[in-house]
Amino acid sequence: MKKKEIKLLPIVEDFYSLQGEGFHTGKAAYFIRIGGCDIACSFCDTKFSWNADLHKKIKIDNLLEKVKKKSVAKSIVVTGGEPLKYNLDYFCEKFKENNFKIFLETSGSYKLSGKWDWICLSPKKKSPPKKEIFSKTNELKVIIENLDDLLWAEENAKKVNKNCKLFLQSEWSKKDFLTNSIVEYIKKNPKWAISIQTHKYLNIP
Repeated sequence: MKKKEIKLLPIVEDFYSLQGEGFHTGKAAYFIRIGGCDIACSFCDTKFSWNADLHKKIKIDNLLEKVKKKSVAKSIVVTGGEPLKYNLDYFCEKFKENNFKIFLETSGSYKLSGKWDWICLSPKKKSPPKKEIFSKTNELKVIIENLDDLLWAEENAKKVNKNCKLFLQSEWSKKDFLTNSIVEYIKKNPKWAISIQTHKYLNIP
């Protein structure tokens, strides 16, 4: 099967909820989590998604019908794992035919496929983004695990387009130690905004 003909994807989970972090925090969206990731960040909060073989492959057409029945919002957030491990041209084509806006959350470490309404890039040091994605990124969200990661954030901020929204987000388990430092950094560098994982405080998916 050619990549452009991919019509099945390993789906870890799909659910209707509110966006918990970044630029679109608080907005309703239907989330689709695709299995498979080989970056293996130590702080990842979805390690259950790494092994694609553990998750059933579902026809994109069937998934679309499910979303149409369950989602009032016409916004789809595609996350992972790492979604760009797969060619998502067909996925985007089918959902756009049905008037959905499609939002991608990615590390950018694989070639970009699909046509997106919003791309949130969360770059990882272990597998840096492909050069091509920076010019198309709408939102740069850098996870801060230690204060040295602020340098990594600035490196990536230099590469995105001038309209890209910039966010710093503390790694969840270290938020009590890092949040104040991130706040102070943003006060000195106001091009950045803080991203907080509000869905975890609200105890929603």
